[in-house]
Amino acid sequence: MTFKCKICGEENCKKHSMLIGKPISLTEFSGSSPPEIFVGKWNYPNVYTGILSPTEHGATSIMSSPELWHEKKLPIPSILSMRNKLIYGRTQSNIYKPRDKKFLPVMQEVAMTHKSVSTEFKLKKPISKNPEQDSRTPIIPKAAPIESVKLQENAPVKKKVDYLVSDGELKSAPALVELHKSGIENSSLIKILSAGLLGLTQNRKLVPTRWSITAVDDTLSKEKLERIRYYQEISEFLVFTAEYLGNHYNFLLLPNKWSFEVIERSIFGTASWQDYESFFPRKKYADSVTGAYYANRLALTEHLDKIKRQCSCLVIREIRPEYTAPLGVGILRQTSREAFSKPARKFPTLKDALRDIQSRLKQPISNYTSKSKILAEFGKQKKITDYFLF
Repeated sequence: MTFKCKICGEENCKKHSMLIGKPISLTEFSGSSPPEIFVGKWNYPNVYTGILSPTEHGATSIMSSPELWHEKKLPIPSILSMRNKLIYGRTQSNIYKPRDKKFLPVMQEVAMTHKSVSTEFKLKKPISKNPEQDSRTPIIPKAAPIESVKLQENAPVKKKVDYLVSDGELKSAPALVELHKSGIENSSLIKILSAGLLGLTQNRKLVPTRWSITAVDDTLSKEKLERIRYYQEISEFLVFTAEYLGNHYNFLLLPNKWSFEVIERSIFGTASWQDYESFFPRKKYADSVTGAYYANRLALTEHLDKIKRQCSCLVIREIRPEYTAPLGVGILRQTSREAFSKPARKFPTLKDALRDIQSRLKQPISNYTSKSKILAEFGKQKKITDYFLF
């Protein structure tokens, strides 16, 4: 099976696989989990699940928080250095009926807390490189089968989290929406859902982290779209832009009914990724752009819901040489949100808006516009109001 690297576009690229970290001869340690858990997808439904922690104590939240990485504008070497300190103590579990009844409650406590929590680990074998890597999640370099784990202190849990985790009669989607509205960060929502802590009691199960990331972004943006589709259209062409760690984004908003498209392209070679949805709800997974599609859409819907408007949107992502290691969807979500935190560039025509975007790209904008379904359809389909005179 082959794959195309989103950094250089090469098939089965080894240069950017970034399996960092050397094996360590260590079978017992304690440290402060950021907090972070990880549920894998390999061998589903009997997956690896575990807790991540460094061998140091204190405030370690920044080791697993894309929100903080972006806020502090950390460079890639700093992020990788922190990730390399984390050890993934794991066990294999059935998503419905975990075999290790003692491990699951501890993992769920870690998933629920919002602060670093001191944890003690005993491992069955020395640490080795983690073979299960995914571009949707931050790099997890070291893994080891776990013998036992216990918390060395009480894990603080926010009241809203505790209340909704205890509600076994509320489905997971409305629970996620309510937690989001109360200010719980996406990274925390992902952990809570992954740990099987939300939804109807009889339906609860562990969720692979990569699926949980998409599920959270998809659920939150769909809830907003239920309102956005009834809002008035914007009246001019708007451009929002942001860049972080070689991920250069331009959001082009067009005065039209809701539709959404993401086109990603590396400046290396001809590799590109593209997904699209029309006014009607998307039914299939965006399997080209994958998790970034839903992260971009969430940032856009947060903005549109705030200004009470709808539009068509073309997202242009240019992946530049500075992006030397995949750091997960979280940084793309935060970069997209940053774009909408700044004033829009306003233009009277589409041509003017595209010219503005071209001034910041390192490749011809035609690499994007020639592929865009939104631009191909824009202005060609008549609206019902075109048939009436006012």
